[in-house]
Amino acid sequence: MGASARGPTALGCKVADGWSCAYKKGEGLLAEPIQTQALLRRVRPKAVRRVGIWVTSREGFWIAFEALRAHKLRSFLTLLGVVIATTTLIVVMSIINGMNLYIADHIANLGANVFIVDQFQWAQSYEEWLKARRRNQPIRIEDFDFLRDNLQGYKNIGAQAWLPGRVNNEVRYKGKTVYEVRITGETPDMIDIGEMKVGIGRYINDGDYAHESMVCFVGQDLVNAFFPNVDPLGKDIQVNGIPFRIIGIAEKLGSMFGQSQDNFVQVPLTAFQKVFSNRPSLSVSVQAANSQQMAVLEDETRALMRARRHTPYREDDTFGINASETIMDSWHQLTASVFAVTIGIVAVFMVVGGIVIMNIMLASVTERTHEIGIRKSLGARRRDILMQFLVESALMAGTGGVIGIFLAMAISKIVDIFFTSSVPLSAVLVGLILSTAIGLFFGIYPASKAARLDPIEALRTEA
Repeated sequence: MGASARGPTALGCKVADGWSCAYKKGEGLLAEPIQTQALLRRVRPKAVRRVGIWVTSREGFWIAFEALRAHKLRSFLTLLGVVIATTTLIVVMSIINGMNLYIADHIANLGANVFIVDQFQWAQSYEEWLKARRRNQPIRIEDFDFLRDNLQGYKNIGAQAWLPGRVNNEVRYKGKTVYEVRITGETPDMIDIGEMKVGIGRYINDGDYAHESMVCFVGQDLVNAFFPNVDPLGKDIQVNGIPFRIIGIAEKLGSMFGQSQDNFVQVPLTAFQKVFSNRPSLSVSVQAANSQQMAVLEDETRALMRARRHTPYREDDTFGINASETIMDSWHQLTASVFAVTIGIVAVFMVVGGIVIMNIMLASVTERTHEIGIRKSLGARRRDILMQFLVESALMAGTGGVIGIFLAMAISKIVDIFFTSSVPLSAVLVGLILSTAIGLFFGIYPASKAARLDPIEALRTEA
């Protein structure tokens, strides 16, 4: 055992190296480590401390809850700054989130694995756009034919031309007129590239394109205006005074920022070129087979277009290649600026709300000095008092955060009716955590002041 006993008849003894021993007849000396008993004595207070902290926190919560309930008006006025800050933060985050989803679904959704070759790069600064306006050249039908014949590995390729001055565009049928119609010329493959689907009839085919057929594919707005109870297929309508026969109707697209997306007429690009514009400016849509092929096709398209236009190596492109990521990156840059301004406003409201909470908590400490003295005289420790007032301050600010969350959700529902808004879970969590943290931070000084009160002096204070 590392040491010998002092005598064989001893009932108990101590030995070196932290061991104890006991003598029993017929069993000899038994030894056990003293450290085991000491360790058990050290573990028990830790468990007691954990239970004590839980009990203190629970008692502090209910005392704080009763204090808030006893002074409803004062508590509400105290929380007003936190409520406004939390509401503002969540409403702005909800509107930005709703607009992000809307932009991704309706504007940036060019189709699966699609990029567009256009005269300009869409996401660029105003100064860069002015330079590109002087430098870049329109995309023509010859460019589209060149890409279609020389680009390798694409799934679909199509082109679209549009008639400028939409305000002046009109469609007539038997005395009825629909104004501000979007008139475009399309190639047959465009139906496979974009999000538009055929509802009734058919889309423009290769025969229509090759023979410059005077046919058209229309949206639901024209059908509702001209043919509410009649089959529109085969009917002739006047598109800016030129007759076209309806061959198909698109599925309803809905509206975008309050403007209908179903007020359109699409005709074969060759017919568009014949009757509306001899050399229209195009946008060419290229669809890759998968996302991995997108970058390869973009690089190949850029090389072909630069070679066709004889662009020197060191000069910028005279065209733009745009994908959904281009639009979303530009949009996120814009919303980041808006959100930064919002954070500044929210920070001001939160600081004001925190200062008000600290002021009210200092007044509460003064009012309850006698109560604090009684609690200390009955055995309450400094940390018990500190925990009580910290919990009260955090509960007060957290309550303001919860009120702000519900108020923000109601406002977001109203905004969503007229515009777009979607409350993200992250906004709710940020609002709740931030408001509670403000309460804890600004409650430290009043809580420490209450915890340092001398119980005898506190008892002398009149209740």
